[in-house]
Amino acid sequence: MADLSPSDAEHPERPLKPAIRRGLMCRCPACGESSIFSSYLKVVRQCPGCGEELWHQRADDGPAYITMLIICHVAGFMIHGLFSYTDLTPGIVGLIVTLTVIPLALLMLPSTKGFMVSIQWSRRMHGFGESSAPQH
Repeated sequence: MADLSPSDAEHPERPLKPAIRRGLMCRCPACGESSIFSSYLKVVRQCPGCGEELWHQRADDGPAYITMLIICHVAGFMIHGLFSYTDLTPGIVGLIVTLTVIPLALLMLPSTKGFMVSIQWSRRMHGFGESSAPQH
């Protein structure tokens, strides 16, 4: 049986898979009970369920980049399929693709941000795991 070093006892393991699952559901990566958002994409300062501080997350442009990467692939396959297998005009194809990918992107963005916050929390990045007050 391995002994825990003092640093291991101070920093218990934070499993990545459960944290990612919770983040994708827009829940607190620590407890999974409360939403991590106070509005559409604004992360709460502290989880109301377990008290985990979330104010120091640094998702920045990452969620938008990942969302656009996926959505642009979906749009590309849609455009190819609609042009190849239908006789629709380019304007109708553009309308169909636009009316599909915009709602998809808006629905996907919060989950992608939750995903990024959960990875940061699990890997103790950007201040997660440290006890410090926000600098304002």
